[in-house]
Amino acid sequence: MNKRPIAVCLLLCSLLFSGWLQAAVELNKDVPETYIVKKGDTLWGISGMYLKQPWLWPELWEVNPQIDNPHLIFPGDELYLTWVDGQPRLRMRRGRDVKLTPTMRVNPLDLAIPIIPLDQIQAFLLRHRIMDAEDLNNSAYIVAGDRSNLLSASGDRVYGRGYFPEGERAYGIFRAGQTYIDPVTEELLGYQAQAIGNAKLLSANDEEVTELEITRINEEVRHGDRLLPMEERILDASFHPRAPEVDIEGGLMIAVDGGVTQIGSTDIVVLNKGKRDGLEIGQVLAVYKAGELVFDKVAEQNVQLPDSRAGLAMIFEVFEKASYAIVLKSSRPLQVLDKVKNP
Repeated sequence: MNKRPIAVCLLLCSLLFSGWLQAAVELNKDVPETYIVKKGDTLWGISGMYLKQPWLWPELWEVNPQIDNPHLIFPGDELYLTWVDGQPRLRMRRGRDVKLTPTMRVNPLDLAIPIIPLDQIQAFLLRHRIMDAEDLNNSAYIVAGDRSNLLSASGDRVYGRGYFPEGERAYGIFRAGQTYIDPVTEELLGYQAQAIGNAKLLSANDEEVTELEITRINEEVRHGDRLLPMEERILDASFHPRAPEVDIEGGLMIAVDGGVTQIGSTDIVVLNKGKRDGLEIGQVLAVYKAGELVFDKVAEQNVQLPDSRAGLAMIFEVFEKASYAIVLKSSRPLQVLDKVKNP
């Protein structure tokens, strides 16, 4: 394999990232000169060990000419800090060879450490999506079952009515959950579609009443639950956390998965900003606590304290008017209605 195009591609990517990043790389105090990658590490975590602003991680990693992809690292690899033209760089020594036998169907990416923990995000995406009112109301729904009671087991038959796209045989069963309203503008941003289970189509797509078989359930299926074609939602193991390219104004965390009152690292939140606001997957936002209103005893008047930065969140799924984000870092407990801004 010719490695020159790969090196050129990596160089172009590095230059592209450099064009996005405005701040200089600044190291934390007492960073290690060398570090051995461990199982469970993430590139984000390692970058946060070295950098005060970990979303600038592409500036830290140095292209290693011995390795096709310098961002593909494995447990046992040794990272060491060097300086190039006065700027810090991380380089790597391969701790072991990643070998695959002809009988193995294992992708090296499955063995490499990810940018961020993907397992939690993958499980969340299987259970949730955000839909607008038109898409939800126009989707097919369960009109009846082959029993009079609620359905509660795989193998039960249901009858659906509505639009079933041609060629689609696998469907998710969803129930409209929380309504997302922008707390500032009061605009309807969408509805939470919560996964109840799965079903497969047994009859033709164009029949007025369509027969399906339940293949998996999380809870009892009800009449009126929606039937949506299964989406192939493959997470990219190489998320590239970066700052947004546009100014995000009026951003808020409007909901949190699980309904908890305090939000911390690795919690998943809903933001009131989406594609129309310029958000993209992988972008990082700073989370701010709103400044308190206090009484100034000297001036004898109320004064608003400034917002204080309290965490970082990364966008991992974007819809038209809203987004899902995972909290990557929090210095104190966060709450719904905390602000999100450019880092």
